Amino acid sequence: MATETKFSTSKGQAWFCTTGLPSDIVVEVDDMSFHLHKFPLMSRSKRLHTLIAEQEANPRRRGRRRSSASEAEAGEGIEEEEEEVEEDEEQCQISLPEFPGGSETFESAAKFCYGVKIELTAANVAPLRCAGEYLEMTEEFAEDNLISKTERFLTQFVLRNIKESIKTLKSCESLVPMAETLAIPQRCIESIAARASSSDPSSLFGWPVSEGDPKSKDPNLWNGIDAGTRRRSHPDRPPAAASAAAAGSWFDDLTVLSLPIYKRLISAMRERDLSSEIVESALIAYAKKTIPGLSRSSRKQPSSSMASESEQREMLETVITNLPSKPSTRPPSEASRTRKTTTRFLFGLLRTANILRASEACRAELERRIAAQLEEATLDDLLLPSYSYLIETLYDVDCVERILAYFLERLEEERSAVAAAEEADGGRSPAINPVMLVGKLIDGYLAEIASDSNLSVERFYDLAVALPDHARLFDDGLYRAVDVYLKAHPWISEEDRDKLCGLMDCQKLTLEACTHAAQNERLPLRAVVQVLFFEQLQLRHAIAGSILSSSAAPPPPASSSRSSQMDDAASASAQPALEGDTWRTAVRENQVLRLDMDSMRSRVHELERECSTMRKAIEKIDGSAVGSGGGGGGWSSFTKKFGCKFKTQVCDSHERTVVEAKKVRQKPQRQEQEIQQQQESL
Repeated sequence: MATETKFSTSKGQAWFCTTGLPSDIVVEVDDMSFHLHKFPLMSRSKRLHTLIAEQEANPRRRGRRRSSASEAEAGEGIEEEEEEVEEDEEQCQISLPEFPGGSETFESAAKFCYGVKIELTAANVAPLRCAGEYLEMTEEFAEDNLISKTERFLTQFVLRNIKESIKTLKSCESLVPMAETLAIPQRCIESIAARASSSDPSSLFGWPVSEGDPKSKDPNLWNGIDAGTRRRSHPDRPPAAASAAAAGSWFDDLTVLSLPIYKRLISAMRERDLSSEIVESALIAYAKKTIPGLSRSSRKQPSSSMASESEQREMLETVITNLPSKPSTRPPSEASRTRKTTTRFLFGLLRTANILRASEACRAELERRIAAQLEEATLDDLLLPSYSYLIETLYDVDCVERILAYFLERLEEERSAVAAAEEADGGRSPAINPVMLVGKLIDGYLAEIASDSNLSVERFYDLAVALPDHARLFDDGLYRAVDVYLKAHPWISEEDRDKLCGLMDCQKLTLEACTHAAQNERLPLRAVVQVLFFEQLQLRHAIAGSILSSSAAPPPPASSSRSSQMDDAASASAQPALEGDTWRTAVRENQVLRLDMDSMRSRVHELERECSTMRKAIEKIDGSAVGSGGGGGGWSSFTKKFGCKFKTQVCDSHERTVVEAKKVRQKPQRQEQEIQQQQESL
């Protein structure tokens, strides 16, 4: 059979069957006219058999039908119309309105009637199944007819493969309502949900899996038909990598479905109690593909068929509603990585919800979901732009404050459960405590938004005090945020400065922060005095701790064995003797520290004298250079003189320092011996 396409002024496109015999029937489908033969069609299709028999029994009806159709055409002459009617009265004219799949599907069905072997695929099996039902091509009318062949292909191939089921499900979108009458979409949905809920990784993505080179010369055949699939045969690829790649491909395939069908599919998955990881990953993939601008890292160009704002809002609400709330069952490391990805995705949904002006309930649900895993968020996630004209600040501070309130509320409700979990896990260090992680995150957020000139003192203060005291191990981050705010808002009153500085607990500042705060001119005087007071208090505690630790330390190893035995005997004899030894050890340590300080002071004086000597030598050299001539020889003698004087001075000072250093070291040793003799005499 050969086909030829030509253009006609009356019927648009025409399709001819060139078998050597003139066509005796014209079938109109959409804008295509098929010039065929009665016998092949009547032998396979009960409906075409009935229509042809009716027209043969009533030829006038055929002429009237063709004439009325011709009169409806504009721009045709009366003579041409009469000639065309007389010519076509010998042919049977049939019109098939609303044919499922259109002219392309009818062409395949017509080829099947002529005995041509058609290629069944997951994309065309549903239209051909509907075409067979429309034309009534049943087994009762002809053996191995189109309905039985397509049903067998659906059952034995499509419904056993999750990816092929998705393709067939996609093709059903243009076949409503006949596809729904035949339950093809529902069967595909149930097949996808059943395959996805299987615990066997090999059956999770269906059988067989299309892998390998699609251009291979040895394709798998189904009843002599190329099915376009290949069994799993990758010896170089590990099973885990193959499963992960297949999972990502499967999630991407789901993104081609329309929203109504996707809703039905997600509902079927939830009814089968599918794992939350699979449902969550599928929703994330669908949202990223269908909602433009959701992923800020995406560099893809927007498609021409972009959904409207209302459609995007409906997609967004569907994704948020169906997100699972069950905890992850993955290993801790993998679960943490997944939660971070999910947290970033939830913040992306929240940004999109603000842009699309989603409902308050939708945004509140998103904020609660984010609060449930706020410790996994990053500073970049919290920087939500403000899209409202009523908010003057650059970032949406109110939204972050609500999320923090939800987090603290949830933490308060689950405090007992968290404590039990920590005991079961052997306890967790404060560094990985969720409250402390969130505290560090909020301090970083405060420092980031503090430079906004429109941020009021009240909003900054309210967000800072929202965290409990135990959320901050140190207040260095809070001090940095306050310092940035004071620098960006120099016009605020002294009362507001005192209010902001009252947020900090000076006892929680590290030594570096205290040193910076003591020299910070932007802080009020009261805050600086408090910092200095607590810094002095910390120094006193440190000195007292060092004295106590030195008193509790064992005797130095340099002491003789005889003195050690005497000390042990004295400590064993009476408690006052032990206290006396402790006091003597403390006095000895203080004396040693004092001697070290004296030695350091003398060394500083020596360095000052050396610097003074060098300065005088340099001034003398400068004076002699100015008095001499400005020739090249004068400059050479100047450099030689400078170099010699400088090197000699450094060498002399170094030697003198070494000699005097030995004397200084000998002097404290003699003083220490005198102190020990006095203590022994006591």
